[in-house]
Amino acid sequence: MSDYLPFEKAIEALERRAAELRAEGAPEVEGRQLEERAERLLDYTYAQLTPWQRTLVARHPKRPQIHDFIAGLFDDFMPLGGDRAFADDPALIGGLARFQGRPVMVIGNAKGRDTAARLKHNFGMARPEGYRKAIRLLDLADRFGLPVITLVDTPGAFPGIDAEARGQAEAIARATERCLGVASPLIAVITGEGGSGGAVALAAGDRVLMFEHAVYSVISPEGCASILWRSAERAPDAAEAMRITAADLLRLKVIDRIVYEPVGGAHRQPGVAIKRLGIALGEELQALRALTLEARRVERRQRFLAMGRL
Repeated sequence: MSDYLPFEKAIEALERRAAELRAEGAPEVEGRQLEERAERLLDYTYAQLTPWQRTLVARHPKRPQIHDFIAGLFDDFMPLGGDRAFADDPALIGGLARFQGRPVMVIGNAKGRDTAARLKHNFGMARPEGYRKAIRLLDLADRFGLPVITLVDTPGAFPGIDAEARGQAEAIARATERCLGVASPLIAVITGEGGSGGAVALAAGDRVLMFEHAVYSVISPEGCASILWRSAERAPDAAEAMRITAADLLRLKVIDRIVYEPVGGAHRQPGVAIKRLGIALGEELQALRALTLEARRVERRQRFLAMGRL
């Protein structure tokens, strides 16, 4: 399977030809010239991505996922499982860790990279027990005054019959309510896809950060197109209309900060993207520590309640 996205065909051709020239023993200058052309084209292409193209970047299989963020940003991670009622949901991972030397609670979606891992983690779509596990971990963070960092990357909550039978809507609502009410500082990061209420349930925080090429929406572009135009082929039009990009959402005050990615997306240089997120998280946590508990809670609730009001 190619790592190149559909709109990167010209870049792929240049990079592959450069690799072939090197393998054939051609002069170094020839391969380097092609690589430089590919770099310029990559820069130009990513400077003017459409919302639909950003959606494809946000879904790239090699994009950093929660295990990469845990390994790159946190020390002494101790996973905590189960909702103490039904089961442990592998689509949502959480636990105690240290961030820049301070204890925190980390919660986030796990998608998986290969087929087996994706099936194990249900493609990052949590069931009710996943959201109830998140509530349990938020309660634990509250009890010990630990800041909470959530890493959101999900197409949405799992829509299966078994999930609905166990109270999916109620679990999402309770998780959203708990995020709004937690006393500890809570920073949410949209790292890839932020889909529907399944994302909001983990993202109702004091600060909402978003990677440059992530997307955040009430429904997927394909789902929106199927409803409005009766055809998923109109997904690019839906993505344009829904204002799902980081730049749009910052302008609409849905998010608070954009974490800029390396040229070509976080999947090309995951280490750089993770380092930039770490810097942003450190700055936001420092700012939140300067606020009183009551000020944080009031500000958090008001910013979400004000969304959509004229």
